[in-house]
Amino acid sequence: MSLAIVFSRGRSGIDAPLVTVEVHVANGLPALNIVGLPETAVKESKDRVRGAILNSRFEFPAQRITVNLAPADLPKEGGRFDLAIALGILASSGQIPNNTLDQYECVGELSLGGELRAINGVLPVAIQARNKHRKLILPKANAAEAALINDIEIIPAGHLLEVCAHLAGQKLIPTEFQQPSTASEVLDLDFADVHGQYHVKRAFEIAAAGAHNLLMLGPPGTGKSMLASRLPTILPPLTEQQAQETAAITSISDQGLDVSSWLKPPYRAPHHTASAAALVGGGSNPRPGEISLAHNGTLFLDELPEFDRKVLEVLREPLETGHITISRAARQVDFPARFQLIAAMNPCPCGYLGDASGRCHCTSEQVLKYRARVSGPLLDRIDMHLDVPRISHEVLRKGSPGGEESSAQIRARVIAARNIAIARSGKANAELTAKEVKQLCELSEAGHQLLQQAMDKFGLSHRAYHRILKLARTIADLAQAEQIDIIHLSEAISYRKLDRRS
Repeated sequence: MSLAIVFSRGRSGIDAPLVTVEVHVANGLPALNIVGLPETAVKESKDRVRGAILNSRFEFPAQRITVNLAPADLPKEGGRFDLAIALGILASSGQIPNNTLDQYECVGELSLGGELRAINGVLPVAIQARNKHRKLILPKANAAEAALINDIEIIPAGHLLEVCAHLAGQKLIPTEFQQPSTASEVLDLDFADVHGQYHVKRAFEIAAAGAHNLLMLGPPGTGKSMLASRLPTILPPLTEQQAQETAAITSISDQGLDVSSWLKPPYRAPHHTASAAALVGGGSNPRPGEISLAHNGTLFLDELPEFDRKVLEVLREPLETGHITISRAARQVDFPARFQLIAAMNPCPCGYLGDASGRCHCTSEQVLKYRARVSGPLLDRIDMHLDVPRISHEVLRKGSPGGEESSAQIRARVIAARNIAIARSGKANAELTAKEVKQLCELSEAGHQLLQQAMDKFGLSHRAYHRILKLARTIADLAQAEQIDIIHLSEAISYRKLDRRS
């Protein structure tokens, strides 16, 4: 039979669209042509495939071979189609059976010797193959990643010969693969390491319980970065669906997926020299940026005013919508980006404004100019504004008389509060819509009066109004209270007092 069809998967954002590899062998001058909008790496696969077939002791047809990658309008990139092209050539030339190929999907890059090499973006491929009820043939190095998906039969192969023997029924490849262990791990970081700063720890507990954004303002060396790095230790574990979404983004990036910790919320801390493209994603063939890599996790921006203002402004829409759309002339790609923003900044250019040491000599104009680097609309999207003062040497040396709470103790309360929110609305409180806020965050008449006074006094926006209600709902959940009381609302309002003019 001169025509063979093999199913494979391309890459478009975090999706893995189906690519049908059609191989036709006909009489004529020996040639191998690949059509279907292939990029350079795909065009070069003809040489890799030829070497792999010959070094595996198969015959490479001395005829005119045409490989069509359908659909023709989808750009094809990388070496992921090597295996499918090789199998198509062998099937169309009658060297392996052709009758069972429709049961499989194949991805993998071939070496000249026929070995299968790992590729990026296997997790989305595995999800789509499962949805289509097909078996997935892939390199052994990608098997652990694909095994994160339930109800799929994966066939991990190390060489082209193994795949051919399996398809011919001569020597079947074992399809069972043990899923990665999710055993608990020992934490290297712990909130017990942080002495003092009790109100800051309380704020972090509230932020973790409701997935609220938080901004820390304080002199250098007061523990802002130390606190932020310990936030993941008190966050609830990801659900399987959330973990698959996050792992799919990591899988298509160049970061590499650590399957041993795939249920842990991601934590990203880009340097302040990062560009807008590095933060939100980009490129001619769009790749996810830091905000997408932090999906369902934490994005920590230290030294917030040191980021370029245009870079910070690109965060405004993702903070509201939970996704980012990257448009290019040839394509448009949508990446999820529902992250929790934790930011830190100094109160002035020298960093010591308000410090008891009296070292600050910044003028009011310098302070205003420094703080104006962070725009009002961006600050308005941050739920909690927090002062982090310097602690005394005695507290730093000895800690709390009763000992510091561990991350495990705080995390237990956070999980209990988050479960209350999930049972009520199916999501964290920070993700509530305006309609849901009206239904689930009811206040008493006294509460409405207090909130109105706060809005008038601090000049708060309508967005801040809703964010205060969500924050109060989280505080009430931590207290296991059904209704939002004045004490919960008062604490929520206290986190909105950052005056940029002071």
